[in-house]
Amino acid sequence: MELALIGLGKMGMNMAKRLIQNGHRVVGYARTKETVDNAVKDGIEGAYSLEEAVGKLTSSPKVVWVMVPAGKTTTETIEKIASLLNKGDIIIDGGNSNYKDTIKHAEMLEAKGVDFVDCGTSGGIWGLAEGYSMMIGGKKEVTDKLTPIFETLAPGKDKGWGRVGPHGAGHYVKMVHNGIEYGMMQAYAEGFGILKGKTEFGLDLAQVSHIWQYGSVVRSWLLDLAANALDEDTELKDIKPWVADSGEGRWTVFESVDLDVPAPVITLALQMRFASRDEENYPARMLAALRNQFGGHAIKKAE
Repeated sequence: MELALIGLGKMGMNMAKRLIQNGHRVVGYARTKETVDNAVKDGIEGAYSLEEAVGKLTSSPKVVWVMVPAGKTTTETIEKIASLLNKGDIIIDGGNSNYKDTIKHAEMLEAKGVDFVDCGTSGGIWGLAEGYSMMIGGKKEVTDKLTPIFETLAPGKDKGWGRVGPHGAGHYVKMVHNGIEYGMMQAYAEGFGILKGKTEFGLDLAQVSHIWQYGSVVRSWLLDLAANALDEDTELKDIKPWVADSGEGRWTVFESVDLDVPAPVITLALQMRFASRDEENYPARMLAALRNQFGGHAIKKAE
């Protein structure tokens, strides 16, 4: 099959490479000429405008896969692409869009006669070698047309991907997937922090991580990645303790509130990311001030 891939970040590039390696034709577009030029060197057929990217597609229906930042950028990109397509052509949103926006996009495209698929995509920079996990939303008759693409990008033809429901369902499942990821990552981080704190045992954290990789109930791909990081630098001394969030963890927490479903682990994991970014840490200063006020406890002065 052939498709136009809009957005050539690391993940988009690796997806394009995996498709090309397996016989698919990929036309790639990015906002900067340099990015497109580099993509061409990697075997991707370059396009320097959305018009050119869509115009280079020869099959019917035309398939355009969008991999751009969620929010306004995705909406504007989808609207522009839709104006270039014909009835029955397909747009796939493979980014991390909010599922509520996805439903709106589907409604807008349906009015234009353009088919739409939302594909929550997980795999990051490892997807080129390992394959991508894809959670797909949309009409079955449309997603079925895209089976060769999904089978190629997935870890196996029948593994790691599937249509999970109607429009919005793919991004919804990916949102919760990322919320779970937050909780798992936080648990590993806290566990290794406790191990490091037991200084009298002189624990080798890299060794422990490798022991846990086999036979342990906590073994996982995240643990494998933790082992990689510890092999490189057990102290993690070159890494600033500042953790971003993509937005999907927040959306998962909001959804738990809307549905009255308790999610304390995911919620706290999100809050810990906020805490990591608070260099001023005013709440902690207030706590110290209050202890001093009511109990006369000593205060450590800021340097």
